[in-house]
Amino acid sequence: QVQLAESGGGLVQAGGSLRLSCVASTRISAINEMGWYRQAAGKERDLVAYITSSGETTYAKSLKGRFTISKDNNKNTVYLQMNSLTPEDTAVYYCYALTTLPPQTTWGQGTQVTVSS
Repeated sequence: QVQLAESGGGLVQAGGSLRLSCVASTRISAINEMGWYRQAAGKERDLVAYITSSGETTYAKSLKGRFTISKDNNKNTVYLQMNSLTPEDTAVYYCYALTTLPPQTTWGQGTQVTVSS
């Protein structure tokens, strides 16, 4: 089973930027889809963005234009570049990996992003 390790979270002022990283224990070129969800305190976990094995990307409509997902197959890493952050972006950000052989979704432990006003 693939294991995921997120990093890059922290405290940033409104208007600032952060880049999250998610390192997989296996070749991400063999993973069908990888992406990010986020969960604010007291709220449900919501999709942020994902990228397929072929490089196609999908974003939550409200975040497109500020957030960019990318990957480096050589480093087995998926990135989430977050710009123009607002306090509403404060949440725990979770990386996930979706495979079909075997069919399963694996989650990372999460990384906290806090945006101060």
